[in-house]
Amino acid sequence: MYGDPETVRRILTELGDTWAVVGLSSNRSRAAFGVAEVLQRYGKRIVPVHPKAGTVHGEKGYAALSDIPFEVDVVDTFVRSELAGAVADEAVAVGARAVWFQLGVVDEAAYDRARAAGLAMVMDKCPAIEIPRLGGRPA
Repeated sequence: MYGDPETVRRILTELGDTWAVVGLSSNRSRAAFGVAEVLQRYGKRIVPVHPKAGTVHGEKGYAALSDIPFEVDVVDTFVRSELAGAVADEAVAVGARAVWFQLGVVDEAAYDRARAAGLAMVMDKCPAIEIPRLGGRPA
């Protein structure tokens, strides 16, 4: 319901290659670390967004979306559902084209707000699972 195949495809193939990954740190045991690595393999530029703002997968991190000094196409969100709405609102504020809430992250009101603002949005799905299904090859 919150990630129809066409929207998933558009986000992964048409809406841009710069992905801010909110919650991405250098902790290798976290899902965000592995998902960001897969996105890179498929040609996406990942931008770590984490309060500690370290460099991850060779990319400089930022403490908040608003600190990123260039355009972000997709905001991939690895935070609890109760915090995700604020991330979606910030994605709208910084001019992102799409928001992606990871598996288990659901906020229906945030989904409605992001869509009303003109952003494509997917919830409760993982791009690292979806991108290989599109038949593309790693870069």
